[in-house]
Amino acid sequence: MRKSVTWGLFLAWLANDAEEWFTMSRWSRTNAAKGGKPLPGPVWLRTEVSPAHSRVAISLMGLIVLAASAAGARTGGGSRFFQATLLGFGVHGVGHLALTVAHRGYTPGVATAPTVVIPFSLWAWRTLGRAGVRRDDAHTWLGSAVLLPTTLAAVHAVARAVTDRPNRP
Repeated sequence: MRKSVTWGLFLAWLANDAEEWFTMSRWSRTNAAKGGKPLPGPVWLRTEVSPAHSRVAISLMGLIVLAASAAGARTGGGSRFFQATLLGFGVHGVGHLALTVAHRGYTPGVATAPTVVIPFSLWAWRTLGRAGVRRDDAHTWLGSAVLLPTTLAAVHAVARAVTDRPNRP
């Protein structure tokens, strides 16, 4: 059962980010300067994001979630890195819903947030608790609170550095 939790995190992430893979760039092009007013939310939802940028950022995040899932699989779900990532994944699902409310319309990833991200996260967290390996401690919660925004900012910063360079001869 714990393997379905640990590797399930990566599969649930894959479902959510497949939606983002196909919608983020097009959505950003349409919505970045809606009415000339800056939109609420993180910078990658307020500015136009190229297809290359979104795919680099999504791929980098995938490597991190894959590493967290592998750490979880190695430890039977007990890895603090895995659990902080799982917690952050669920919180990010709630963030998708909040951004959609703030934007008053679709945002990339919101279709799979209430159908995959949040239900999987709640199920996985309960399953870890029943197995006696869930870490309900300040270190895990703090790790997640730091890991989520830091990781999102870092993957987008790297994506911007890699993809938004001026053409050189």
